[in-house]
Amino acid sequence: MSGDTNSKLVLRDFSVFHGKDHSLRRVSMDVKTNRILGVIGPAGSGKTTFLRALNRLNDLTPEIRTEGTALLDGDDIYGGSYDVVRLRKRVGMLFALPVALPMSIYDNVLYGPRLSGVRDRRRLSEVVERSLTAAFLWDEVKDRLQMSGLRLSGGQQQRLCLARVLAMEELEVILLDEPCSGLDPISTAKIEDALTILKDRYTIILVTNNTKQAARVADETAFFLMGEMVEMGPTGTVFTVPADPRTGEYITGKFG
Repeated sequence: MSGDTNSKLVLRDFSVFHGKDHSLRRVSMDVKTNRILGVIGPAGSGKTTFLRALNRLNDLTPEIRTEGTALLDGDDIYGGSYDVVRLRKRVGMLFALPVALPMSIYDNVLYGPRLSGVRDRRRLSEVVERSLTAAFLWDEVKDRLQMSGLRLSGGQQQRLCLARVLAMEELEVILLDEPCSGLDPISTAKIEDALTILKDRYTIILVTNNTKQAARVADETAFFLMGEMVEMGPTGTVFTVPADPRTGEYITGKFG
């Protein structure tokens, strides 16, 4: 089973159960390569569950199980032989609250590469500069890389966490769970600017409670409600044209 050849992720009838209860119900979608997919919906609609399912963080909760198909580049990420460690190197995640590690800015960025065995100092320094630049943080911290990451502002810490994700050399997909929820407008704008540039290299899925943010940066938007994806289409269409909830069809044509 596969989707469009330009699809990075393909879900078909994908469900997540928490015990006997549905957290996510029969989601089918194609996430296109090098695009930003915005995911919106009220609290408890399944947005975070959906995001965590894409790099199998839900596996850490024993009572959670899945049904259906979730493909990354055509491979079933829930297949018995799929390497979960490599999956998380390819599919990185940024959370709502910044999780800067109690170490220097330099060491924060290099946490992943060092775990992967990278030791060459020149290569590590190049990773730090490249990742911090891509996260719109390099110019602010380049003269104090040995300072603790915990001393940065909240917005800077979130961009540091983004840089840490970007430092993973196998990275292909970035998942973001309300990354700007606690940030000021200036920090939010820097994160959004970074995402707009990063989509040239990565596929991005952005969960946000800010519909204006989805309208600004997302190429496509999916709306979740009570564990179901009830609508998905080009962002401009989702926000301006009503859809029939029974058929998924917009007045001007079929969505998706």
